[in-house]
Amino acid sequence: MTTRGTDADTAPRTVGASRALALLLVITGALGLLAAWVITIDKFKLLEDPDFTPGCSLNPIVSCGNIMKSDQASAFGFPNPLLGLVAYGIVVCVGMSVLAGARFRPWYWLTLNAGMLFGVGFCTWLMYQSLYNINSLCLWCCLAWVATIFMFWYVTAFNVREGLLPAPGWLRAFLDEFTWVLPVLHVGIIGMLILTRWWDFWTS
Repeated sequence: MTTRGTDADTAPRTVGASRALALLLVITGALGLLAAWVITIDKFKLLEDPDFTPGCSLNPIVSCGNIMKSDQASAFGFPNPLLGLVAYGIVVCVGMSVLAGARFRPWYWLTLNAGMLFGVGFCTWLMYQSLYNINSLCLWCCLAWVATIFMFWYVTAFNVREGLLPAPGWLRAFLDEFTWVLPVLHVGIIGMLILTRWWDFWTS
């Protein structure tokens, strides 16, 4: 005699996240959205008036205007912050959904992780271009970089702990206790690169 499985047994697996992760997604997504919004507004003003100076252009190094005028600022044929307006908006929506109790299929979390991996990769390219080719920094860009790094590492750690990404047991245990180490180390390395790139300027 066979028994019929319950709905819970046959339903596809869904994964929910903690309130802490949801809040992190909302906060980092909102910070990235703010940065993308400000850069977009300044970019439009710069297009209208080539002599416009953004408010975050503080000196020859911290100069958002130099960044916005570069070819790298439109890597895909349109201003980069327009991509940020969409991407960070999605992150905020995911965070708010989790706060409301939403649970998602594994592929959803992995797709979100893949999008954030692209974001970190793109930010890394922009960092390199900013430091070594454009030779200027944009404070709003830096805020977006930090937000992207934190959301990426925390979502990656979540997927590892939930078994959605294969990893050895010791790594799962490490991420369960010390997830914060990875984004802090990542941001710290960028800070050191910025410090050493213009050491003479900072110390003069």
